[in-house]
Amino acid sequence: MTMTDAPLFTDVSPGPEDGAAWWMHASDGVRLRIAAWARDATKGTVLLFPGRTEYVEKYGPAATDLAARGFATVSIDWRGQGLADRLLDDPRIGHVGDFQDYQKDVATLLKAARTLDMPKPYFLLAHSMGGAIGLRSVYEDLPVQAAAFSAPMWGIKISKPLQPAAWVLTRVMPAIGQGGRLAPTTVPEPYVLKAPFEDNMLTTDPDMHSMMRDQVSAHPDLCLGGPSYIWLGEAIEECNDLAVQPSPKIPCKTFLGDNERIVHTGRIHDRMQRWNDGDLKMIPGAEHEVLMEQTATRNAIFDDLAQHFEQAAA
Repeated sequence: MTMTDAPLFTDVSPGPEDGAAWWMHASDGVRLRIAAWARDATKGTVLLFPGRTEYVEKYGPAATDLAARGFATVSIDWRGQGLADRLLDDPRIGHVGDFQDYQKDVATLLKAARTLDMPKPYFLLAHSMGGAIGLRSVYEDLPVQAAAFSAPMWGIKISKPLQPAAWVLTRVMPAIGQGGRLAPTTVPEPYVLKAPFEDNMLTTDPDMHSMMRDQVSAHPDLCLGGPSYIWLGEAIEECNDLAVQPSPKIPCKTFLGDNERIVHTGRIHDRMQRWNDGDLKMIPGAEHEVLMEQTATRNAIFDDLAQHFEQAAA
């Protein structure tokens, strides 16, 4: 796999100064974007798995926090989002043909980390949809010393009245050639551009909320709206399969806001109760983006992460 220079937008909340991005192709030819920061760090590299709709620039602040604690960061635009290849004619719809395809992206990210000679050991930090991808990767022997999750998507939160319809539609629509259409109750515009700060489901920090809005406003190519029927069906099946697996034998720490309203919190509590070397940290008052909450909250989380990774590497 070759790496060629790719853009990294640093005009809105940049990360460490040495941040850079590259294009790489997955094994099936899909073009992805990889970004890395603080490559001269001494304590190892955090493989940062973003959530659905996200892009590498969103984690510039997290890379800064990790660099301040001695860690390098490498992240990715998953297929179908960010500046990676979009998979449908309408680029606003989040899509994947098979959830397992994300593991091809993980393999590409690992190849990039090794090609860039990112410092070892490696650690996993995965948010939301990245939490489902990351948990599957750990089962498939991702070479990390420890894992950490932020509001992981280990279950899709669908209201009970809509669950039967979701089950039917995610099977019927692909069968009649309409699987790439936008899933019901979702819209093609990014949530952060439609939702005002008041009572938004992402963060209680107005500066972080503004950063997210400013990034996608300044760079519309980063925008992504709701998912396709196929994505939704694939995600539900993946989460259901993960839910019945035993917990991996690796140190794990999971952070969850106690006002989480996007992912299925019951699945997170159940998983962490069954993780022998795991710890669930509830964050008072926090929304979905616990890594992008208010400054005191972020500082405490990144201090906790650093200690978690250091202890695993000792």
